[in-house]
Amino acid sequence: MDLSETDFDRILFFEHARKTAEATYATNPLDADNLTKWGGALFELAQFQGGEESVKAISDAISKLEEALAINPKKPETNWYLGNAHSALAFCFPDHDTAMVHFDKATQCFQKAAEEDPGNELYKNSLEMLAKAPELHQELQKQMAGQNTVNVTSSNTSTKVSKESKKKKKSSDLTYDILGWVILAVGIVAWVGLAKYHVATASPPPR
Repeated sequence: MDLSETDFDRILFFEHARKTAEATYATNPLDADNLTKWGGALFELAQFQGGEESVKAISDAISKLEEALAINPKKPETNWYLGNAHSALAFCFPDHDTAMVHFDKATQCFQKAAEEDPGNELYKNSLEMLAKAPELHQELQKQMAGQNTVNVTSSNTSTKVSKESKKKKKSSDLTYDILGWVILAVGIVAWVGLAKYHVATASPPPR
């Protein structure tokens, strides 16, 4: 993957944040702020990983953020990050009902963030954007199904095993393309938020 200088700086920043948070956790596992930074960094790094690694990074981020909320449930930035993570994870699942479970969790997280910090427009805007996500998910699944149909039609001369293999690979590739797009969409906004959150407590990584 070709990276711009800005992307490279982001990777350095969040990888440094991840390592710092992991080291801090070893000495103080009950620091909710640190767990939020760790989860946020994992979520940001997910967009620079491919395939199942992205999904795993998002799942790990959710785990850290939930751990932070178990310590301090009234942290709006933690709820907001957790909402973004569930939103992104929802698009990993082609089944609409499974995706809706994560969309519902994301809605709850954004609502909590907005309630805890009612003056924050970002939290309100996140709720409004999320309301459109289930419809987008269905539309993307229709496009994927249509693309798979075209792939099967154009490969009638291939063996059944070969067709199924290509079909699954194409579907998987498109799924991860969509996942990358979703992570990028929320990540651009999240990068600004977490960067500000880190500045007060962490020095930038060396170049």
